[in-house]
Amino acid sequence: MATQDGAPVERRRILLCAIGMSPQIVTETLYALAVNPGAGRPVWIPHEIRLVTTRRGAQHAILNLLSGTPGWFHRLCRDYGLPHIEFNERSIHALSGEDGMELEDIRTIADNERAADQICWLVSGLTRQPDTELHVSLAGGRKTMGYYLGYALSLFGREQDRLSHVLVSEPYEGHPDFYYPTPGQSIIHTRDPKVPVAIDCQNAWVQLAEIPFIRFNDGLPDAFRDGKAGFMQTVQMVNRMRTEVHMELHVKDQVILINGQPIALNPRDFALYWWFARAHLAGLEGIDWYEKEGEWGWGEEGYLKLILMQVSGRANRCYDETEATLNKWFNDNGDGPSHYFSPLLSRINKRKFLNLLGAKLTQRCVIQKVRINENKSPVYALPADLKVSVK
Repeated sequence: MATQDGAPVERRRILLCAIGMSPQIVTETLYALAVNPGAGRPVWIPHEIRLVTTRRGAQHAILNLLSGTPGWFHRLCRDYGLPHIEFNERSIHALSGEDGMELEDIRTIADNERAADQICWLVSGLTRQPDTELHVSLAGGRKTMGYYLGYALSLFGREQDRLSHVLVSEPYEGHPDFYYPTPGQSIIHTRDPKVPVAIDCQNAWVQLAEIPFIRFNDGLPDAFRDGKAGFMQTVQMVNRMRTEVHMELHVKDQVILINGQPIALNPRDFALYWWFARAHLAGLEGIDWYEKEGEWGWGEEGYLKLILMQVSGRANRCYDETEATLNKWFNDNGDGPSHYFSPLLSRINKRKFLNLLGAKLTQRCVIQKVRINENKSPVYALPADLKVSVK
């Protein structure tokens, strides 16, 4: 990422962690990123830290990480001379239930669904700005939280975003008194109630295991990138993108379904797709919209007829205006009907299909130029492997 003069622009680095009742995950991950990233990895110091957790987890994090004592987050920053990192109570996102109250824990199906949606919205929001760089840690919280967080990053993550899990050596792993390897001696005791053994925190090792993930963000529709769609809706859209593509045209309602996703069109726009769907089902290799006569022309037996069938009566304004415009371009010596159809098709594909389906799925189901015929006219068609039905 660079400015117009080519100078690099520093992205805002955000560390996002899922935590339960083990706030140590935050300091362990921060230590591994900012203090000791390991051989071959650059130091990565976040500008801010965000947490997603339950009400109990939020309280536990505030008391252990952000308090004056023990204040483990502040202690780590002082111990290793880290610059200011934005992290306070407002940085902690406590999941809420159907009643709007913060969840004590995630135990029911409804709680899981709410958690999935809120994690989806959070990750979507953090990845929406191009000048941010997100590092997500899956080390803490319930397994479902980690799953939803990792999957949300697959849905919305960009090239610059990363996913990891923190690894801690024994006997420090999971120890309630261990938060990070200290620069000097710091003694805690093992949890064996019979023979507790003194151990030194400076001897612990903490490593970050980066987790590769598949990125679906490039093909995701804009309508699903704005944080309004829930987790299940977004997953269903991704699944639509990866399966065989079916187009259903519901004539009465002027609605097209693409793998179940409805796209409502006005009579003029619906007639265009109906025209090409009929040609596709008839085995026609494409339509040359310079042609006026016959079933596959744009005249009274072809495209215009289909508009008429969508409206009540020939005197309808939509039919009359379309006929007048097409005849005008047909009789002129300019681009002919292409001057009408090309902008129309571009508008439908961008404002309707692309917005609701995303780039990858749109490419597999929209009308597109397939060849130039012997008259040097462009021929358009629906994709050959598209499954089409008219109802």
